[in-house]
Amino acid sequence: MKTLLFCMLGLGLTACGSSPKGTNGDQDELAMLVGTYTNGSSKGIYTFRFNQETGTAVPLSSATLPNPSYLVPSEDGEFVYAVSEMNDSTAALSSLSFNRETGELRLLNTVPTFGADPCYVATNGREVLTANYSGGTMSVFPLQKDGTLAPADTLFQGSATGPDAIRQVTPHIHCTVFSPDGKYIFATDFSADRILRFVMHPDNPIPHASLEAVNIEEDSGPRHLTFSPNGKFAYLITELSGKVIAFSYDDGRLEQIQTITADTVAARGSADIHLSPDGKYLYASNRLKEDGIAIFAVNPENGTLTKVGYQPTGIHPRNFNITPNGKYLLAACRDSNVIQVYKRNEVTGLLEDTHQDIVVDMPVCVQFVRSVNNL
Repeated sequence: MKTLLFCMLGLGLTACGSSPKGTNGDQDELAMLVGTYTNGSSKGIYTFRFNQETGTAVPLSSATLPNPSYLVPSEDGEFVYAVSEMNDSTAALSSLSFNRETGELRLLNTVPTFGADPCYVATNGREVLTANYSGGTMSVFPLQKDGTLAPADTLFQGSATGPDAIRQVTPHIHCTVFSPDGKYIFATDFSADRILRFVMHPDNPIPHASLEAVNIEEDSGPRHLTFSPNGKFAYLITELSGKVIAFSYDDGRLEQIQTITADTVAARGSADIHLSPDGKYLYASNRLKEDGIAIFAVNPENGTLTKVGYQPTGIHPRNFNITPNGKYLLAACRDSNVIQVYKRNEVTGLLEDTHQDIVVDMPVCVQFVRSVNNL
C-alpha cells in the first residue's frame, strides 16, 4: 500500500519547507486542512497540498491546537475557524489566519464556547456558529473585520426527550448549518429527535429562535444536515437509526419526502453526509460495525434517493469530503490513523480505493481551500 506519512514536527506552528506545485498546473491544486484528536501523537491541525487530478498529497505545515475535531475555512480562504473539543470549561473556538500557498496557520484569538465538546462549525462571513455536543447548546460568535472572533453572544439550549436512556439522556446539539438563501440556521437537536430553525435578520447578526421545529422519528439521533447544490432539497443523516432523511426545502420550510437506510447492520454510529458537487450522488458514512460509506443516486426532479453501492473503509470514518471537481472522496478514518483517498466514478457514483493513504494520527475532519491562482 502506498502511503504518505505526514512529518510530525515539533510544538507550535511549523512548516515542512517547500510548497511543490502539481504536475497538472495550479488549477488542479487545493490546500487541504485536516483536523484531529490530540489524545495521541497528533499536535492539532495539519495542512497539505492536494492535487485533485492525481489524488496525491504533499504535507505543508501544522498548528498546535487541542482537539481541533472540526474546522471550516472562510469563504475567501484567508481564515480558519476551529473548535477545541474539550469536555470542560476549556472548550473553545479559535480563529487562525491561513496562507493557502505555504499552508501556514497563525493563531489570531481563542474564545470559550460556553458549551462542552464543540463538534461542528459553520460561518456565513458575519458570524461563526458552533454546535456544542455535551453542552447541548449552539453558540453564536460575531466576526470582527480582522477575522478575529468576538465573544459568544447567544446560546440556544437543546432538549433531551428521546427514548435512548444512554445516548439521549442529556441535550446534544450536533450540527449547525446556514440555509442556502442565508435567511435561516438549522441545528440538529440530537437528543430530542428534531431539527431546530432560527431566523436570520440582515440588520442583526444574532439569530432569533423560531417556534418551528421539524420533528423526526423517535430514537433517530439527527446528526448532520446538508443541502443540495440547487438549494431545493436537504438531507439528514441520523446517527442512531442509521437512516438518511430527504426533505424538500422552500423558504425555511423542510418537508420530509423520503427515509432510506444507510446503516443496514444497526450499528448506531452513522456519521457524515455529503453530496457530490453536481448533486447527482449522495454519500453517508457509517461507523462501529462494517465501517464504510453508503452511496445513493439522487433523482434530480424530486430529490429522492436510490441506493447504488457501499464502499468499505478504514476504521471509524467520522468525516469525509469530496474535492471541488468531484473526482475524489477523502475519508478521515479516525481509528485507522489514515485519510483514505477514493476515486469517484462520476457516472456511477461508485468509489475506488487509490491506495494513496495519507497517514495522520486520529484524523476527523477534512476541508479544502482553492489555491490563490484557482479562485
